[in-house]
Amino acid sequence: MLKTKVGRRLFVGDWRKEAALVLTSPANQQLSFKGSLNMRMKFLALAAVALLAACESTPNDAANGANTGAQQTSVRPGSAEDFVVNVGDRVFFGLDRFDLSPEARATLDRQAKWLQTYGSVTVTVEGHADERGTREYNLALGERRANSVKNYLAAKGIPAARVNVVSYGKERPAVVGSNEAAWSQNRRAVTVVN
Repeated sequence: MLKTKVGRRLFVGDWRKEAALVLTSPANQQLSFKGSLNMRMKFLALAAVALLAACESTPNDAANGANTGAQQTSVRPGSAEDFVVNVGDRVFFGLDRFDLSPEARATLDRQAKWLQTYGSVTVTVEGHADERGTREYNLALGERRANSVKNYLAAKGIPAARVNVVSYGKERPAVVGSNEAAWSQNRRAVTVVN
């Protein structure tokens, strides 16, 4: 005997001779089917197609940009999500470096402009390092990186009291790995809206 639980009903039958299938919907409506194994498989295939057809999204929705973020307007201006999506929250550093690259300065210029627009917002700059080096060395390097960001924002007119600094060193990697691709993503400073 083959016993299979389908929905809230129990299917019991000898699968070699005859199959019985009882399906229940969430509203406890029953749909029963008895027949040969071949017919049962056809019925299951039909039920699966009907179930998939009932889904809300269609391939055309995805092709037109639905649920892809391209047309989303639900990001509230001045929010942490607005900062991450429209400004950029991180800058990257070279090996054992805490000086700002031209790309980092461009990102920080956008951050400074956003912080000037939303004058009541405070941020915390998190300094990070890759896994190489001692814990103490990487904590100090992460702090120097975070302070580089804070000093740059201060030079752009953001009061130092609105910018906190914390270093995580190598304790919170963005990418796990022991290669240059991972290390380059972990040598960063992340500005987090409080």
